[in-house]
Amino acid sequence: MTPLSNTSARHETLGDSLASHFIFAVCFVTFLCVAVFASLLLLPWRSWLPGAESSETLLGGVRGAVYTLMSHLI
Repeated sequence: MTPLSNTSARHETLGDSLASHFIFAVCFVTFLCVAVFASLLLLPWRSWLPGAESSETLLGGVRGAVYTLMSHLI
């Protein structure tokens, strides 16, 4: 009898890791620009970004929004 291979386990390679970091960085910079620009105009930007609603800081809100977006992408 042959052993069953675990095909459901995902082995992350270096390329996958770099791609994930690149996607995070691009999304973070984009959302940060939106949040800073909206803050300067005194607009309610936290309601625009999913995951940023309950944050207290600008960077925390942007980080939460990026993590929420990435959970939908990956």
